[in-house]
Amino acid sequence: MERRQQLQSWIAAEFPGRPFELAPASADASFRRYFRLTFADDPVSLIVMDAPPAHEDCRPYIKVAELFGANGVHVPKVIRRNLEQGFLLLSDLGSTTYLDALTKDNAHNLYAEALGALMSIQASSQPGVLPEYDRELLMRELELFPVWYVSRHKGIALTEQQTTQLYEVFDRIVDVNLAEPKVYVHRDYHSRNLMVSAPNPGVLDFQDAVYGPMTYDLASLFKDAYIHWEEDFTLDLLARYWETARELGLPVRDDFAEFHRDYEWMGVQRHIKVLGIFARLCHRDGKDGYLKDMPLVLHYLRKACERYGELRPLLRILEQTDPTVTEVGYSF
Repeated sequence: MERRQQLQSWIAAEFPGRPFELAPASADASFRRYFRLTFADDPVSLIVMDAPPAHEDCRPYIKVAELFGANGVHVPKVIRRNLEQGFLLLSDLGSTTYLDALTKDNAHNLYAEALGALMSIQASSQPGVLPEYDRELLMRELELFPVWYVSRHKGIALTEQQTTQLYEVFDRIVDVNLAEPKVYVHRDYHSRNLMVSAPNPGVLDFQDAVYGPMTYDLASLFKDAYIHWEEDFTLDLLARYWETARELGLPVRDDFAEFHRDYEWMGVQRHIKVLGIFARLCHRDGKDGYLKDMPLVLHYLRKACERYGELRPLLRILEQTDPTVTEVGYSF
């Protein structure tokens, strides 16, 4: 309530004499909250970000918004800011996410536009501007899995041998990830952070952007934790992206098979991390709404582990934490 009062006081000071209303717009997995701001004398709504300074820093958001926006990506414009209190006033990209809007009939067009925006982000990439997605960060993300998913969520203690084998797999995953060409990485480029808007898509939640593996955002988009598509559909879109990226001169691999393998292994890194994050959100932060999305993440992860022999130690751990159900049929 105190934060809400501070927010209202800041808006009143910024827009003296203008009656307004605040309504919840959304919340995410962090401490940030978003409100939709409407004025009695203006039909155009705005979005207010509430990012408590003790937990969040607004400056990366502002930096990436300016960086992506300058390269033609439709991101919210920062209209007013109060960094001391952790408030930002942003343009409103609407309330319809890709997750809300996607159907079999419109998916191809919506994803094509999402890939266009992604390539605009990647085409502007240069080292030294955004933080590096380095070995330390990739490994720190992977370690969320044994700590929060295996131990805390599943209550399983890995043996010393299992732990050793798991970390050998982690090292191999990160080796493959770091061998990829590098571009700007949104880091959460999926159906909940893409808005149906004009121009389309509107792109949100980019404050954690880094400079790193080229296929990361593709894995986020097509191996989405919140919506599932058949693999032949996503593979077709992935191939179209690869062809267009080559034409545009993006640093994509010349061989599609190598590119696809990078994409698969990048998805493995992301899904290991996501399982740990979802478990941590539940057990540490009291946000259990993400538990329902774990089965799809496990599906992606298990499928990749079955394809690549080097990932078998991880597959064996998954069989322990989440045994596959075998249906037995009888004939007479």
